[in-house]
Amino acid sequence: MNRWILLSLAILSEVVATSSLKSTEGFTRLWPSMIVLIGYCAAFYFLSLTLDTIPIGVAYAVWSGIGVAAIALISVMFFDQRLDTPALVGMGLIIAGVVVLRVFSNATIE
Repeated sequence: MNRWILLSLAILSEVVATSSLKSTEGFTRLWPSMIVLIGYCAAFYFLSLTLDTIPIGVAYAVWSGIGVAAIALISVMFFDQRLDTPALVGMGLIIAGVVVLRVFSNATIE
C-alpha cells in the first residue's frame, strides 16, 4: 500500500480517537472509550508501517502537524471552541511546514 495512504490512515485514526476523548468522560463511558483505544492503536499501527519508507522525523512531523490542525478545526465545528488570530496563524505555519516537507524536501524520499 502507498506510504502516504498509510500515513493518512494513521492521521485519520488519531484524529477520530482524539476527537472522541471528551466523550469518554474520564473513560467512564464504554463506547467512546473503545473508539479512543481502537483509534490510537490503529494510529500507531499505521504510523509504524510508514516508517519502512518515510523517515521517522518526517512521518511524525506530518502526522502530528496535520493532526493538530484537524483537531483544532473539529473543536471549532463541534465543541464551540474559538480560535484567535495567533492560533490561526500558528496552524497556518504548521500546515505550511507539512507542505514544505512533503513537496520540497528530499528527506521524504528513501
